[in-house]
Amino acid sequence: MEAITIGMQGPAVEDVQTRLVNLGHDIARAELDERSFGESTAAAVRAFRAEQGIAIMDDVDMECWSRLVDASYKLGDRTLYLRIPNFHGADVCVLQHALNALGFSCGEADSYFGPHTEAGLQQFQENVGLFADGMAFQDTFNYINRLHHIWKGKPSVSESDVHIGFARAASVLERNRIAVIGVDPIARNVASRMWNIATATTNSSGMQLCDREAPDDVDIVFEIASDPLPDDCAPRATIVLAECANVGQRIRTALAAATARPALLRIELTGLTRYGSFTASDAQALAVQLLDGVCDALSD
Repeated sequence: MEAITIGMQGPAVEDVQTRLVNLGHDIARAELDERSFGESTAAAVRAFRAEQGIAIMDDVDMECWSRLVDASYKLGDRTLYLRIPNFHGADVCVLQHALNALGFSCGEADSYFGPHTEAGLQQFQENVGLFADGMAFQDTFNYINRLHHIWKGKPSVSESDVHIGFARAASVLERNRIAVIGVDPIARNVASRMWNIATATTNSSGMQLCDREAPDDVDIVFEIASDPLPDDCAPRATIVLAECANVGQRIRTALAAATARPALLRIELTGLTRYGSFTASDAQALAVQLLDGVCDALSD
């Protein structure tokens, strides 16, 4: 876009001024009436750029405009859901803060609607009796607003601060060839959700979802199962998720100890799943936990 600068006049200037005023910046009445980019508008632009941590100047260039649009979104202005590229903006940050403060951890409130935000949102929706689809429509916003007195001004406490973040997770998934196999219906549900999250994180994900056999060209095979191996099976590298406080470290150790390629690691969900009471939210939470562990283990 062409930069909006001092001396310009018209609808583009008016849009910038409206957004700045809504964000609490002062602009002279005469400039607002004339839709002109004068000194007070320039001062508001400089103040906004300083708040955003970008180069302080009078112009509204593409970076400044993008930041201004993001900062202008209010919770409820648009439907939020997981997509590529991720929704980002002030409304997402407010949603993340509310979810974290209410006890539905979605990681750092980074203003990006990623897989962890979707998982936290689904848990919140299920808790309040909404359809847990991970999509924030007006019914979800109504509940968030009704609970405003609980989360407003409270710390955005997250139990998922170990998440390695969207950019690093994308890098890990792009440079590793990973096969995921679910050996029973519940395990296949979790495995497919891992694959879905990985694919949503980056279009170039190296994760593959397999039925029973993994291709020969992968580096790692994760076999997910709801039950322990039968007693007559040969032992193999296994992580029992219910007994594991640090999934990433356990995976890192198992992969370092592996002598064959592709490395085969079994993830057991024993004690975490029960047929008849295992929900979609449970499956999503396990998928996020496992994918976090995988990305953490494989990160530099």
